[in-house]
Amino acid sequence: MVRPAPKAKARRARLLVSKVDPWSVLKMAFLLSVALGIVTVVASIVLWTTLDITGIFDRVNDLLTEIAGTEGGAFDLRAYASLGQVASFATIIAVVNVVLLTALAMLSAVLYNISATLVGGIGVTLTDD
Repeated sequence: MVRPAPKAKARRARLLVSKVDPWSVLKMAFLLSVALGIVTVVASIVLWTTLDITGIFDRVNDLLTEIAGTEGGAFDLRAYASLGQVASFATIIAVVNVVLLTALAMLSAVLYNISATLVGGIGVTLTDD
């Protein structure tokens, strides 16, 4: 009868993250923030289209016309927030977010490197399965 091989114990390695490459953080943060910007623009367009198809804009227009009265004329929300205006605003917000998130990630990497030289970094334990 053949015995099965004994299971090897899981190896553990304790490592210290003492430095983060700011250039790598910059590239990764830029790519992730661009992806977030694309999601923001697409989500705003989908939300506007959904609100338009379901008739929410018409209901809000009717409500605002009732509140304001008829002497001011009918209120049209689409004149103030058309699809083009919403998409343009979402694009502007996305571009600002790309710049800010990339700059903040780079600043965070530099601050981490400075603090890691003072306190030694973050300890990580890796194991084999």
